[in-house]
This record gives sequence, structure tokens and C-alpha cells, in this order.
Amino acid sequence: MLVLTRKTGQEIIIDDNIRITVTACGDGRVKLGISAPSHIKVDRAEVAARIAAEEADSVVELACR
Repeated sequence: MLVLTRKTGQEIIIDDNIRITVTACGDGRVKLGISAPSHIKVDRAEVAARIAAEEADSVVELACR
């Protein structure tokens, strides 16, 4: 894992086409803006886990038919 320190307005660039910008800091929170090509999925971890669980349930449901 790479750990970086950034200030508001500064960016991290991944693979020349994904930009993560620190938009605000404070109250124990950091707000990030993420720009990525439309074919790259960007989700919070809990949302990605929920989607994966729903997809797994769908696969099991189809297999039981």
C-alpha cells in the first residue's frame, strides 16, 4: 500500500487516466473527487460488497432453476 499526504486541491494520478483529488478536509473526514474513464467502476467498499453479494445471490438463484 502506498500512503501519501496531500493537501486540499492536490491530486493523485493513477495510470495516466484516473485522478483522485482531495476536495476538502476536516471534522475527521476527507472528501475525495475521483475522475476515471466510464469503463472503470468506482464504488465505495461497502457498495462494492453489496453489489457482489447481490450478484452471487442471482447466480445461486439461476443455478437452482
